[in-house]
Amino acid sequence: MGSKKLRRVGLSPELCDRLNRHQIVTCKDFLCLSPLELMKITGLSYRGVHELLCVVSRACAPQMQTAYEIKAQRSAALSPAFLSTSLSALDEALRGGVARGSITEITGPPGSGKTQFCIMMSVLATLPTDMGGLEGAVVYIDTESAFSADRLIEIAESRFPRYFNTEEKLLLTSSKVHLYRELSCDEVLQRIESLEEEIISKGVKLVIIDSVASVVRKEFDTQLQGNMRERNKLLAREAAALKYLAEEFSIPVILTNQITTHLSGALPSQADLVSPADDLSLSEDSHRQVPPGSLHLVCLHHPEGRPSSSRPTEVIGTL
Repeated sequence: MGSKKLRRVGLSPELCDRLNRHQIVTCKDFLCLSPLELMKITGLSYRGVHELLCVVSRACAPQMQTAYEIKAQRSAALSPAFLSTSLSALDEALRGGVARGSITEITGPPGSGKTQFCIMMSVLATLPTDMGGLEGAVVYIDTESAFSADRLIEIAESRFPRYFNTEEKLLLTSSKVHLYRELSCDEVLQRIESLEEEIISKGVKLVIIDSVASVVRKEFDTQLQGNMRERNKLLAREAAALKYLAEEFSIPVILTNQITTHLSGALPSQADLVSPADDLSLSEDSHRQVPPGSLHLVCLHHPEGRPSSSRPTEVIGTL
C-alpha cells in the first residue's frame, strides 16, 4: 500500500502541496526519507515529523483481519463480486465472471482475441448495473496501439442492440473509456502508479492493460547480465501497484499477455503445450509478486485450434 497518495491519509492540503513540490506524493516517497530530511522539507519539529510518520505508516500498513471478518465483509457487500463476461461458458469457468478486487490475466497466441475481449469488457463495465455492468468508467492502457474506437462501437451495437439504440448512448459509453497509449516501461509504470486519484475522480470501475508484456520484451534483453533482475523488479512493482488498486477500490484489473509454446518433442510440429510467456507473466513467481488467489488466469485459443495440434480446443464463445 505504499503507492497510496498522501492526500488520502489525512494530511492537510497545505502540507501535501509542500511535499508535492519536492516530488513526495505517495506514502512510499514519504517513508523513504529520514526524519531530518522531512524536518527540512516541512519545517516541523522532530516531534511533529515523528507524529506524521506514525500517521502515514498506519495509513499504508495492511490492517489485520481474521478470515471470518474478510468472509463477512465480502458477504455483506452490496455490489456484485464479479463482472460478467456475457459468455456463459466462460463465466461458469471463472465461477461468475471477472473477479472484482483481483487481477485477471488473459493469455493467448496472436489473433486469439485478447484485445477484442478487452474492448468487450470495456463496454460491459460501462453498462447499468441492472444489465450486469458496473456503471462506471474504464482506464485502458494500450501498449501496442491495438485499441480501436470503431470496434468498441461495433461491439456495443452488435451485443446490446436494444440498449445502444441511440447515438447518445454510444457517445456516452465511448466517453467513459479513457485510453492511454504508453509505449515504454517507464510510461506504463508511471501511469499505473498515478491511477489512484483518477479512479476516484472519474469513477473508474475497470482497469485494463493490453499488453503487459510487449514493452517489457522490447526494452529488456535477457541475454544481458542483470537485465532479468531488473525486468522482474519492474514486473513486481507493477503487480504490487495493480493489486493495491484492485483491492483498495474493489475493481477488476485485466491484463493481457503473450503465450509461449513448449516443445513436447524434438520437432516443432510436435509442440502441444502452451503457457503464458514464462518470464513476463505476473503469475510467474506468484509467491513474490502477487499472492495466491489474487490473480486469475484465462487462456484464449483460436476457435479452430492451433495448426498441427492434436489437442481439441473448447470454444467458449464469440466476441
